Amino acid sequence: MTFAATVLTLYPEMFPGPLGLSIAGRALADRLWSLETRNIRDFATDKHRSVDDTPAGGGAGMVLRPDVLAAALDSVSDADEPRRPMIALTPRGQPLTQARVRELASGPGAILLCGRFEGFDERIFEGRDLEPISIGDYVLSGGELGAMVLLDACVRLLPGVMGAASSGEEESFEQGLLEYPHYTRPVTWEGRTIPEVLRSGDHARIAAWRHERASEDTRLRRPDLIERHGGASQAPPSGARHEDEGQDQ
Repeated sequence: MTFAATVLTLYPEMFPGPLGLSIAGRALADRLWSLETRNIRDFATDKHRSVDDTPAGGGAGMVLRPDVLAAALDSVSDADEPRRPMIALTPRGQPLTQARVRELASGPGAILLCGRFEGFDERIFEGRDLEPISIGDYVLSGGELGAMVLLDACVRLLPGVMGAASSGEEESFEQGLLEYPHYTRPVTWEGRTIPEVLRSGDHARIAAWRHERASEDTRLRRPDLIERHGGASQAPPSGARHEDEGQDQ
């Protein structure tokens, strides 16, 4: 089953953009996933190809019309295939998480609706069972960059995309923690030395150190992750020792 992405946007020329490069681009060329774009404006019914109108109740900006959005969504039929989730990229949505990314990556794909202007007429969410998703607590000019972020996060988890199947297992958010810090050559750089434990060859000590640092960094930088996961990932493996030799303080 190929992960199939359909993006509904007013700016289809923005795609594939970054998704055509690096591992996502190689996977696209190798047909490990597919990408289709459709222009929302093609589903307007008036001679001006209008897709928006003034907000009910007054106010600044314009709002995307539900009839035009519905026609665009309805044009992507999964009647004879596994039904793909329909997602609207909007700052009013639930935050995108690695858990949701993994769910999406294990499925048939997604239909992504990109917002513009002041956003969507609210009725489209109930009328078409749209899932609102946000990529962060900030506002962009449109949902296209959000769609790219979501798709990149999904594509890298698809079988055969990353070089090693275990590449993502210890990354940030996979275990409810931020990832541990990484080092590489040279051993000493500007007076800063790679921690001794990472040069010891003792895999048990290295694993314990990495878990300890991941837990520590998460508590300092993202305590919300600790709270969200009930602190379950804070404890290092049994018998682990904390090692900081050679580490800058």
